[in-house]
Amino acid sequence: MFESLGRFVQRRRRWVIVGALVLIAAASVWGTGVFGALKNGGFDDPSSGSSHAAKIINDRIGPADDELVVLYESASATVDDPAFRAAVTGTLARLPSADVPHVTTYWNTGSPALVSHDRHATYAAIRLAGADLPDRLKTYDRIRDHLAAPGLRTFRGGVIGTNAELSRQTSAGLARAEMISTPILLVLLVVIFGSLVSALLPLAIGGVAILGAFTALRLITLATDVSTFAINIVTMLGLGLAIDYALFIVTRYREELRRTDSEREALVRTMATAGRTVAFSGITVAIALGGLLFFPQMFLRSMGLGGMAVVLVDMLAALTVLPALLALLGRRVDALRFGRRRRGEKSRDERERGAWSRLAGSVMRRPVAYATGSVLVLLVLGAPFLGIRFGGIDVRALPPGAEPRTVSATLDRDFSHGALSPIDVVVAGDVAKADLDGYVGRLRGVRGVAGADVAGTGRSATHVAVRTPADPQSEQARDLVRRIRALPAPGQVYVGGQSAELVDLLSSLGHVLPWTALFVGVVTFALLFAALGSVVLPLKALVMNALSLSAAFGVMVWGFQDGHLAGLLGFTSTGAVEASQPVLILAVAFGLSMDYELFLLSRIREEWDRTGDNAAAVAAGLQRTGAIITNAALLLAVVIGAFTTSGIMFIKLIGVGLLAAVVVDATLVRALLVPATIRLLGRANWWLPSPLRRLHSRVALGEAG
Repeated sequence: MFESLGRFVQRRRRWVIVGALVLIAAASVWGTGVFGALKNGGFDDPSSGSSHAAKIINDRIGPADDELVVLYESASATVDDPAFRAAVTGTLARLPSADVPHVTTYWNTGSPALVSHDRHATYAAIRLAGADLPDRLKTYDRIRDHLAAPGLRTFRGGVIGTNAELSRQTSAGLARAEMISTPILLVLLVVIFGSLVSALLPLAIGGVAILGAFTALRLITLATDVSTFAINIVTMLGLGLAIDYALFIVTRYREELRRTDSEREALVRTMATAGRTVAFSGITVAIALGGLLFFPQMFLRSMGLGGMAVVLVDMLAALTVLPALLALLGRRVDALRFGRRRRGEKSRDERERGAWSRLAGSVMRRPVAYATGSVLVLLVLGAPFLGIRFGGIDVRALPPGAEPRTVSATLDRDFSHGALSPIDVVVAGDVAKADLDGYVGRLRGVRGVAGADVAGTGRSATHVAVRTPADPQSEQARDLVRRIRALPAPGQVYVGGQSAELVDLLSSLGHVLPWTALFVGVVTFALLFAALGSVVLPLKALVMNALSLSAAFGVMVWGFQDGHLAGLLGFTSTGAVEASQPVLILAVAFGLSMDYELFLLSRIREEWDRTGDNAAAVAAGLQRTGAIITNAALLLAVVIGAFTTSGIMFIKLIGVGLLAAVVVDATLVRALLVPATIRLLGRANWWLPSPLRRLHSRVALGEAG
């Protein structure tokens, strides 16, 4: 199959490149329009009680007046000064009434809760026009710059301000990551590939993959909502996997060129071996990311959709566009070499093969020591994961100094605590006033409640705002949500707000995650069985990945939940890990780990088929792929590591978690633990019962190397 593909691409190389250029042009014009079609938010389960509460408030009662909060401060004047009052009320009066149907201030209510304890600050609660949150965010964009009051410090926050700032910081962080990683990648690519021409190949494949994924995502937005955060995973994986696949294929092509005088046969042989591995790798990574589609949260589904799109386009580009470019270049793939080789000097491949050959020999001689030491290190790194505490996303995800964080911190410190983070209780249906009053009275009597008042009514629904001094992300607030839900009610009651959303998120993830893990594990086992012709190696790969992922999660908990990386990376630890991020990291890191697993094991399998000597196959597989995997991991680490410069804490967390997974996997696991365990298992690695042997002969997808 892959030999045939190699011959076809070699014969039709110019047509393949022309077709790719046409698709690139179309994607550049239409696909990049995806940025205007993406949505904010998406961290909730649409079928949960908290989502129902938010929908009823939005559709029947109207959004809360404090969805947008604007804080006004003065170092010298107080709210009692006429100039302070004129600056605020005059600014708000000039806002277009079509965009701002209602404004609540100290001066039109007389409420002391809207004034700070020292009376040098006040806030305005503003209701914006719009059918839903995305519409109101567009309204906010129109009026944002008109909210500043002359002579006063102005800070914008609340739900609207926080969502808008998250979106802005995401775009800014993406641009910053690209600015940081691109020059480093260019230098490393030239050094690792050894020539400028070959170094440009992964960038070309990555560009095709990213544009292709943008086009696929825009098509998907025509059918369902897609989160703006999907762009992050597209750019990260698009370039990272393009480098992996290009490095694997180009290295094998060079190796085959040294074995034959025929450029055509070198390309065909490369596709039959490295091309086959890339195909299995791409499908495996896509399946791992496809596990995110089981989750109802738009954020996770969008990450799965974006990740699958870019992985599959990356794979297709590596199997068509890249070999077409190699067919055009031939031996000129090494043109514009970096430096000159002196007579008698060893080639890069020879130097790397020597170093990895020595490591392979050491592992073959002491497999028990290497396996035991590697497992102990992985267990130590993973130990903090045992103490993980889950939380949600709030304003602390933004960097210190961001306007919404300033608003939140000031209100918590200088105003009535809990005023802007109530638990929303929605009573749906027509309820008698006496029954409603009795229910509100029972809410006030619940342990942990500081107050409960009717915040709005409309169309057979009543919104009761329940205030509590507890942190919305704390276990105390979550327990309060459970007590409120257990309280006898006069009708159908839905409980929403930050605390309820976190309770529902944890419940949703807990129900879906086991089924997702089962699906990904079974499908991955089947793919590895088809690729490797063994039932032992796929099981071992799953165990190795579990150890690798536990180490990455341990680093994540140590750095973010415990706060040890807060000073270095510039974020505020909340004492918890946002619950959806480990799920995302699990899917991406699992796919990347299988990527490297296939690179190594496919070469070991090739040598086993050739020699029948297990120890020799392991040594040869490690020495031929060790440098490739290490270099690929180094380049991918640069791409992923750049995301730690994002201003948003959970983007930093994703960057650190994936960076730890890649580094651990490419060093301890692939270089030491996997070869050592294969050496210990001996011929048992290749055990395959007769019925499965016949099945494998039908599903192996062509050449085995």
